[in-house]
This record gives sequence, structure tokens and C-alpha cells, in this order.
Amino acid sequence: MKLLLDQGLPRSSVACLTQLGIASDHVGDLGLAAASDIAILAYAQQHDLVVVTLDADFHTMLATSAATKPSVVRVRIEGLDGAQLAQLLAQVLQAAAVDLASGAMVSVTTPNLIRVRSLPIA
Repeated sequence: MKLLLDQGLPRSSVACLTQLGIASDHVGDLGLAAASDIAILAYAQQHDLVVVTLDADFHTMLATSAATKPSVVRVRIEGLDGAQLAQLLAQVLQAAAVDLASGAMVSVTTPNLIRVRSLPIA
């Protein structure tokens, strides 16, 4: 499973995730820094990536479109540095990897509160 980190998340997270054995890219490193949320979702679906974002719009778009992929992790904790975000995402993957592989919306409010909704949303 490979992650696609949205704009607003630290680019340094990619190196920290690599150290933890988690593959990831940042939209800024792929020329997608100014891309719309719809374009980022399409890219993630095409490349079988899990989107990680601070933005609630991704969950809204998935819910209203009845999409089954890509999975999206919404981090609702702001101000994390790259290492903190990487550690948090490692916890999320440990808790929800099966759901994310199948298609899910995950919301992370605290490191101990991870909510998962399977896609599509009825």
C-alpha cells in the first residue's frame, strides 16, 4: 500500500515514512501541488494510492459519488511535523490496513481515535 500526501502535509513525512518501511509520495513532488482535489483523487485511483489529507472535501466527494476507491485518510490533527505524522500514519495503517486496501474513508481525530467507513457510502 502506497500513500499520497496532500498539500498542507509536511513533505518531510515522505522520508520519515520510508524509514518506517511505508511507501509514499507528496503531491508537491509529483507536480500536483496546484491540482484540484478531484484531480488528486483521480491520480490516486489510477495509481492505486491511499490519499492522506487535512481536507474534509475528499470524504465529501467520495460519499456523494458512491466511489469505491481510492481510500482516503483525513487527519484532523493540525501542526504535526513530518516525524509525528509518519508515526501517526503507521498507527493508522496498523489499525485499518485491510479496510484501506478494500476502499475506506478513515478519519483520525486523535492517535487513539481512528474511525473507518467502508466504501461506497450508501
